[in-house]
Amino acid sequence: MKAQEFLELLEKENINIEDLSTLVVEALNKKSLKIATAESCTGGLISKKITDVSGSSAVFDLGVCSYANHIKNKVLNVKEETLSTYGAVSEKTAMEMARGVRLLSNADIGISTTGIAGPMGGSQYKPVGLVYIGVSTEKGLIAHKVLLSEGRDPQRSRIRELAASCALFYALCEIYEM
Repeated sequence: MKAQEFLELLEKENINIEDLSTLVVEALNKKSLKIATAESCTGGLISKKITDVSGSSAVFDLGVCSYANHIKNKVLNVKEETLSTYGAVSEKTAMEMARGVRLLSNADIGISTTGIAGPMGGSQYKPVGLVYIGVSTEKGLIAHKVLLSEGRDPQRSRIRELAASCALFYALCEIYEM
């Protein structure tokens, strides 16, 4: 999904991007569920957005900012083989991060982000703005690939904001399914 497609989806669903964290916390509270986050490219932004909401302490116990691969491996149990074969920015890594944080915190849902916020670090195969969002529940794992660079001059802060919002949206969708 591209940034514009995501924004159009929110508009179609009548969701204000600024309300996503509140909607997530309310849905978690309503269902007595807990969420945990494992963040790389968003650097704790999802955790911040969740904990900005009053009442979040009832649904959120743990956020891990795992920028370095050795932390992804040691704390979140992302396999060394996954990191060496697919890289930190990959579908597999996102799923293993999400599962790792969910199990570490004993939460009902784990979400993760790993990507290239830029403006440097991109390549032909992994461009700036590429983000994988992992979602883990007892039912299973899924990763969503999003391309969040908007134009020639990608804005790091904008990519990180959109990635955090996408993660919250995918979490909200998963909560509704639980």
